[in-house]
Amino acid sequence: MISRIDLRGDALPEGGALRDLLPRAEFDVEAALEKVRPICEDVHHRGTAALIEYAQKFDGVELSQVRVPAQALAAALEQLDPAVRAALEESIRRARIVHRGQRRTEHTTQVVPGGTVTEKWVPVERVGLYAPGGRSVYPSSVVMNVVPAQEAGVESIALASPPQKEFGGLPHPTILAACALLGVDEVYAAGGAVAVAMFAYGTEDCLPVNMVTGPGNIWVAAAKRYFTGKIGIDTEAGPTEIAVLADSTADPVHVAADLISQAEHDPLAAAVLVTDSAELADAVERELEPQVAASKHVHDRIKPALAGKQSAIVLVDSLEDGLKVVDAYGAEHLEIQTADAAAWAARVRNAGAIFVGPWAPVSLGDYCAGSNHVLPTGGCACHSSGLSVQSFLRGIHIVDYTREALAEVTHHVVTLAEAEDLPAHGAALKARFGWKVPTQ
Repeated sequence: MISRIDLRGDALPEGGALRDLLPRAEFDVEAALEKVRPICEDVHHRGTAALIEYAQKFDGVELSQVRVPAQALAAALEQLDPAVRAALEESIRRARIVHRGQRRTEHTTQVVPGGTVTEKWVPVERVGLYAPGGRSVYPSSVVMNVVPAQEAGVESIALASPPQKEFGGLPHPTILAACALLGVDEVYAAGGAVAVAMFAYGTEDCLPVNMVTGPGNIWVAAAKRYFTGKIGIDTEAGPTEIAVLADSTADPVHVAADLISQAEHDPLAAAVLVTDSAELADAVERELEPQVAASKHVHDRIKPALAGKQSAIVLVDSLEDGLKVVDAYGAEHLEIQTADAAAWAARVRNAGAIFVGPWAPVSLGDYCAGSNHVLPTGGCACHSSGLSVQSFLRGIHIVDYTREALAEVTHHVVTLAEAEDLPAHGAALKARFGWKVPTQ
């Protein structure tokens, strides 16, 4: 059901050589880019008419309008299962606690007497948030996108989610109910690259945005790449991933359950166990069989994901080697199920989010830990972070110098400008002092 990679016996290679030994899903954004390019440009030129046409082509729905009416949002919230509403409200409450703590404050540094640099934090003016709606419905992604944007102070928030044939061309009602709970009233029935193009270019109904965030399929990732530079993006999200670093103290029932929990997302989802215990590896394999058989999405998602080249049990000689492997892998979600798990977690450098010990499974982070579940995939955790309040803020430096403070440093500026063969840079300072460099 799941393959093995045995890295025991020899010294582990370094850097890219180690990464090349590890399992990873094939996710060719560049190839998808050529397919989304004409779609994006069609939306650019035809606006809402193109959105309606693509809804018919890709989603099988006939739309009369793309923006979701306010009464549909209200009705979705009114009809929401009370237990689901309570769970969403708790998810929102916990997410607000965590993300409110991420707010940054303005800070002024006095560089010299009379010379200060202030860094102030300004929220992005308008953002477009994406909530997927393919194999599953993700109201949790609404929470994870909206809450940090709101806590950052973003004034204008729009959200898009694919139209659903069974709901009359509207996004899934649980998506709409989550929007209503969060006070987001600008919602569009648009999916994939079409939604990203709508946000980037704007249409008759939707003003263009400054930034697009949210997970999605390869078409969403390709559209984000296409518009990089025109708008800000969070990340080009690929298939979801879990890596578990475990030793002989881990419970194989827990480990197997957690691997399956990610595999049920998508046939390309990655489930990776890294362990120095062959006994644990054997026990997890044995445990996968009955747990998979008892699951729901067995043949269309879980089995293909576990059997795919992106999933494996990786055997190592020691937890030190295991730490090198998980850092090279840079998982979206990393669980540490070892003795003294907190100490090992503290040494991890590359992960989207780290889950410590047996009582912090990834599923908790998906919904109610308070952390954000929009995280870097495909090894991007080595250079990128998950979605947060900071994603929606821009740091701006404000430079304020007196005449005396500028005079003190002018000779250095002139020297550096001339060293770079940019004399006009120095002249801009000399002009302020009668074209003479102030004496020190």
